[in-house]
Amino acid sequence: MEATVLDSWVLAEFETPDVLVDATRQMREKGFQGMDTYSPYPLHGGSEALGLPPSKVPFIALCGGLTGLTTALAMQTWMNTYDYPLNIGGRPLLSLPAWVPITFELSVLFAAFGIFFGLLGLSRLPQPYHPVFESDAFRTASTHGFWLSVPHATGQDAAAVIDQLKALGATQVTVVTGEKE
Repeated sequence: MEATVLDSWVLAEFETPDVLVDATRQMREKGFQGMDTYSPYPLHGGSEALGLPPSKVPFIALCGGLTGLTTALAMQTWMNTYDYPLNIGGRPLLSLPAWVPITFELSVLFAAFGIFFGLLGLSRLPQPYHPVFESDAFRTASTHGFWLSVPHATGQDAAAVIDQLKALGATQVTVVTGEKE
């Protein structure tokens, strides 16, 4: 059995963000997968309409914070009790209250780095090229346009998808292939 190659997209522009979110939800209910929305600002309800899973960012932040906490405690334990122990004012060598600022700061630092690099990975960024960027009309996505891209198999007729998008309120519909000219 041959695998289906999805390197063509039906690209549709909508008048308002509400129409785009409703059309996205209806297309997903009809069984379309792998869709993406493009707009100049985040859309309320867009993630739910696309059927995206819950965000993994809180878990990444927790893992980064716990790594920072563990690193700070291990580093300070090593430095103050084994590598270069100093008995100053009779305080114990393993003095956790004195280590709170460094432990907190490394936890926040590692969580921030985890979130930054985690978001880059989860978003598959940087993505300098995607075939839908080749459409001249698509340039409005960064200023005032609301777009939906629906992938479909190359060689199949996109007329059914185009008709469905027009029926859902698309003002402009084009087919974009993955080939550079």
